[in-house]
Amino acid sequence: MSNKVKVALLGLGSVGELFAEHFLEKIQEQHVDVEIVAVADRHLDSPVALGFAHSNVPVFKDALEVVDLGEQVDIIFDLTGNAELRKALRLRLQETENRHTVIAPEVFAQLLWNFFGDNIDLPEHTQTGY
Repeated sequence: MSNKVKVALLGLGSVGELFAEHFLEKIQEQHVDVEIVAVADRHLDSPVALGFAHSNVPVFKDALEVVDLGEQVDIIFDLTGNAELRKALRLRLQETENRHTVIAPEVFAQLLWNFFGDNIDLPEHTQTGY
């Protein structure tokens, strides 16, 4: 059994983009057994979404499709700031009987951010959305 943690990132706006860049940097620098296996954002043509696509990471416009990946995703980081989307994600987990994947809200991303040791703050959402 692999100990690799497979994560998905939802929302690649100001919060998600910065988190994704630093998260990837930490994964690569420290050679941790974590893999970003999917991302979702409304703007498939954003530089960060295109970067993930170029690296063969599936990029979804509909964040709910990430739930359908089932056990291919251990943790979904919801970085959208959208409470309605978070509700919809939970409902989709129930509907698909996905008892494997967990949703990590932004507060969990903030917790990890504090361990990154960088002297910059994770930005706040200027608007919620996805």
